Order: sequence, then structure tokens, then C-alpha cells
Amino acid sequence: MLAGRNWLYDKGWKKSYAFAVPLVGVGNLRVGGTGKTPHVTWLVQELQALGHRPAILSRGYGRVSSGPRLAGPTDSAATVGDEPWQYFEQFGRGKVPVAVAEKRRLGVLLLLQKHPETTVVVLDDAYQHRAVRPALNLLLTEWERPFYADFVLPAGRLREARAGTQRADLVIVTKCPATASVSSQRAVAAQVARYARPGTPVLFSAYAYAPPQPLTPAATALLPLPGPALLLTGIARPGPLCEHLQTLGYTIQYHAKLPDHHVFTTPNILSLRAHWQPGWPIFTTTKDAARLQTPPLLDLLMRLPVYTIPVAVAFLDDGAAQVRTRLRYLPRPAAAAEQW
Repeated sequence: MLAGRNWLYDKGWKKSYAFAVPLVGVGNLRVGGTGKTPHVTWLVQELQALGHRPAILSRGYGRVSSGPRLAGPTDSAATVGDEPWQYFEQFGRGKVPVAVAEKRRLGVLLLLQKHPETTVVVLDDAYQHRAVRPALNLLLTEWERPFYADFVLPAGRLREARAGTQRADLVIVTKCPATASVSSQRAVAAQVARYARPGTPVLFSAYAYAPPQPLTPAATALLPLPGPALLLTGIARPGPLCEHLQTLGYTIQYHAKLPDHHVFTTPNILSLRAHWQPGWPIFTTTKDAARLQTPPLLDLLMRLPVYTIPVAVAFLDDGAAQVRTRLRYLPRPAAAAEQW
């Protein structure tokens, strides 16, 4: 079905919209986490450094609302989705406009109507949303689970065929190990090049974890001492975070490992508390923290030492410089509001 839809867009029989401001798309071919959220954050920060006024548009996966919606101070992860709410909080609660919409065209129009100062819109997870036309399309694929070694659902975990790589202007191989050699990078790049357009750059990025940050009043500003700890996650692949905590000297006594985008419940927190002992820190991700910010859950967590582990993108070699060059040459806002 998706293959037929892509064919209609490729032939121009289904319309794809461009706008007065350029769109930067970030997405993947595979179901599950490839690191889109930290890469969107990195892009927004870089666009700000270049003098842009960026906005972020997401579908708002898992939200209870529907239709185009601009995130505001009365919203939450429940009303706009955990990742959009994370962006809203991270970028100063509205200093970078964040909107959600199933139909991205309507979301872009809402952003430009409410925030006409916007000079670029970053599309979070819109690679398969062909109704809008990015000026720059970034395709992410994981080092350990590359698209070229996978198959389309239900045989594998790909949303669409490997040939979808043709639409990418840049391919970023994410979550690379720190020990990734030049020869191994070249081997991966050669596999990607089999499906990408000729000359498409293949870049590599890794995660850089920041020190734990206190989330609850019981968590102190001091770094928790190494030793026993608990972990609470509702993300696609918590493995790298577990490994990071182990390198810091923490022994995970209990890991409440829940599905990606899981809506945390009171029983989840009570189960976590049942495994906790005084002096043990509890770690979670910034993304998961966005879904813990509801009164019933916060009340249960208030007296527990809960810390978030912020994560950032660190490009290998000259990857960051190559992306910055592409961002620097994005077209500036045009006069027309919308065009085919």
C-alpha cells in the first residue's frame, strides 16, 4: 500500500506542498527509535545559532487530542505527545513553537499563522508523510539495526522498502559505538550507497550522555554515588542507556522496562517503589520524564530520588560541519504562502 502511494507521489499524481519557509525533515525507514528526538534538538539548536527562528512539527504520537494543535503551557504529554512536550519544555516553554498534526500540511499552516516570524520548520518523523516537501530530508538508521539488513513489515521492521532511501539528502547512521573504526564506517557507507542517490553523504553520529539531573525534590544536585540503582524506561531501545549507567559504576537492581511511548500508570510506579531501597537512585530518560509530569504520578515519585539522563548528539569526524553547511544554504522564506 505504501509502495503504491509513494509511486503516485513520485509520478506527481498526488500533490506535495512546499511553503514560504523551508522544511527540514527528520525520519527513518524502520519502526522504532533511531534517535530522531536528539537529532531534532541538535538541528534546532544549530538553526538558532545560524540566526533562524525555527519551529518544530510532529504528529504527536500517543496523544489524546486530534487535529492541528499548538503546544501551550496548559498542555502535557497526554495532549500533545511525549516528544513534542519534551521539545516544548526543553526550548523554554514556547520560545521555539511546537505544533502537532496528523496532516503535516495543516500543522505547517497553523505554525505560520500563529508564528509568522518562523523561518524554518523541522519535521519530526515525517519521512513517509509525502504531502509536504522538505527542502532538506535527513534519513536516520541505526548502526546495530541498519535498514539495509531489514525487511518490510511483517517480515521485518521497515515501514517502507529500502528504495525509500532515494528521497534522502543526507543519511545519518546513529548510535554508533565510540570504537567504530574508519574501515567499519566505510563498509556501512558502502551498503547505504547501494540504495541512496549517487553522491548522497553518509554521516555517523553517537550519543553523548550528560550527568544525571534531579527530577524530584528527593534527588539532590550532587551526582548519585555509584552502586545499586533502579531504571525506569518506556523507550524503544534502553540498552545503550543501561550500558552507560554500568560504565558509571551503577548496578541496575531492577529495570522497569516498558514499551516505547508507554503511558505510565500508578501500578507502574508502585511496582518501582516496591523494588527501591533507601539510598538507591532511580534513573529515567528525559523523554520518559515528559510522561511522568502528571499529579498522581508525581505525588508517588515526590519522595523518591529520581534523576533524568539527558542525551545529546555527537557527530563523528566532520559530520556536524557537513550538516551545518546544508543548513546554512537553506532557502530563506519566500513571498508566497504555499505552492505545489
